[in-house]
Amino acid sequence: MYKEIALFAEKLGATVEFNAPMKKYTSFKCGGNASLLITPTSSDSLQKIISYCYTKNIKPLIIGNGSNLLVTDNGINNIVIKIGSKMSQIELIDETTIFCEAGASLKSLCMFALENSLSGLEFAYGIPGTLGGAVYMNAGAYGGEMKDVLFSCKHIDENGNVGEIEQNELNLRYRGSAYTDNGCTVVSAIMKLKKAEKTDIKGAMDDKLQRRKDKQPLEYPSAGSTFKRPEGYFAGALIEESGLKGYTVGGAQVSEKHAGFVINKNNATATDIITLIKDVQKIVFENSGIMLETEVKIIGD
Repeated sequence: MYKEIALFAEKLGATVEFNAPMKKYTSFKCGGNASLLITPTSSDSLQKIISYCYTKNIKPLIIGNGSNLLVTDNGINNIVIKIGSKMSQIELIDETTIFCEAGASLKSLCMFALENSLSGLEFAYGIPGTLGGAVYMNAGAYGGEMKDVLFSCKHIDENGNVGEIEQNELNLRYRGSAYTDNGCTVVSAIMKLKKAEKTDIKGAMDDKLQRRKDKQPLEYPSAGSTFKRPEGYFAGALIEESGLKGYTVGGAQVSEKHAGFVINKNNATATDIITLIKDVQKIVFENSGIMLETEVKIIGD
């Protein structure tokens, strides 16, 4: 079955890889293999591949940059479709409106906005994901979030049909959106920004990036903030107050720089990381009565 789908995808110009090592495609740099990884070259081929998968009763797993994923050591016995740099077109619609495909990196999107003297995306500079992932989870940092700039999004539904959702119907909220609910795949978005001086935009971007470098363990593989922020609290503070800064399981560690980050410090397995996450949840709950939820999405068999 997978060979048949791979042949179909290849005819559409997509690249295919059997037994794809997911540690190559996720920022945690660990985990097992996917049975088949497909990288489409356009939203049209993506639509056809998704539709074809469903005719074979297969629901593919859609990923972007893998910067918020942890794949288990057993891997993924499924088809993974990666929306990447081959679907990364960015262009101006008018002087304050940007169209962007889902596979574009947030860095390239932020640089495009800067080049066109457009403000509103500075918060996203340094977030390692793609636009599609940022829309999916309403990515945010330093007081800004995708909700502030998104006007509409195009998607492919589970039947392979193209649809569009606008503004309020996107249901953008803390680490969630209509797309975390409906199973559709984001293919592009339109954002409304504001004109500003390039020097001011660049200054804000540089400030955000420096704050990340100063406070976050960017030198180690991770998936960013491991836990969601509990209402009224900060996950990192709760973990630190529980005496877990530097806590280690195998090659995984609660970062000594920022307790909100679990890092792959020394060739950690996914099992090391999952065990550490569960230990942190248990100890923090015993200490504070608060159960931390993972922001990182754990996938696989």
